Amino acid sequence: MSTMPAMPSRRIGSLEVSAVGLGCNNFGGRIDEKGTVEVVSAALDAGITLFDTADIYGGTRSEELLGRALGRRRDEVVVATKFGMEVDAERNGAKPDYVRRALEDSLRRLRTDHVDLYQLHRPDPETPIADTLGALDDLVRGGKVREIGCSNFSAAQVREAQGAIHEGAARFVSLQNEYSLLKRDAELKVIPECERLGIAFVPYFPLASGVLTGKYRRGEPSPPGARLSGVTPGDPRGPLSDERLSLVEALEDFASRNEHSVLELAIAWLLARPTVASVIAGATSAEQVEANVAAAGWVLSDVQIEEVDSIAPAP
Repeated sequence: MSTMPAMPSRRIGSLEVSAVGLGCNNFGGRIDEKGTVEVVSAALDAGITLFDTADIYGGTRSEELLGRALGRRRDEVVVATKFGMEVDAERNGAKPDYVRRALEDSLRRLRTDHVDLYQLHRPDPETPIADTLGALDDLVRGGKVREIGCSNFSAAQVREAQGAIHEGAARFVSLQNEYSLLKRDAELKVIPECERLGIAFVPYFPLASGVLTGKYRRGEPSPPGARLSGVTPGDPRGPLSDERLSLVEALEDFASRNEHSVLELAIAWLLARPTVASVIAGATSAEQVEANVAAAGWVLSDVQIEEVDSIAPAP
């Protein structure tokens, strides 16, 4: 029986997390409870300690299934969840009263008494960020939340949030935005702002919704059941444009020459970025979990990074 190398760990604020985390957005949607248990078990066995979900995933089912799947092993891991997107007409946004209600709902579904990383899923233009941060600070002081983070924030919004906190109060220690070899916009303003403020950057969609797995091919229909199976291949404005798939082929060739897959390249490249704390990768099977984790074993050299940047240049 082969054993996987120990998973490297990194920090998000005071939290120690695995370099590859598990995105739980498939739970309660693309996979059922049995599938969730298999994926979570595989992640635990592979050394993943960061499990990232949200109240809206799976129509609130993701949190429930994750809580049940973790069971007695909950205290071995870092549970991250999010609030703020619309659960229903009454449950959305970031007003202080709702922040408290949303957390209690998540704690109940997750079957836990605290959330390790509680993240505002998106900015709420109707609520001053200082009000939201005040409510989050109360939750941290009360022991129900260990650290707080944000998601889908611009550099200006991150800066505004940092300027709104009182001395000694809880501050955002992480930002979770989209970032991959096919979408490098975050490098323009957001990542430099995170570096300046000492905020951990956590990329989501590291595989560009599966495009960086190599499963989609120019001139061929999408595989049945794939996340982008309903997308028209070749649409110049879509995620499966010929230009995009040609770029993936070039990256695949580079990875192959280095005896790796393009999926491993996508994750290893992100882990080579100094601000990236953990790469959140989703999975619908134990095999996908193992493939994501294997990528953490490839440490790219400076020469390799330069070659990748020449293939998929920064914006």
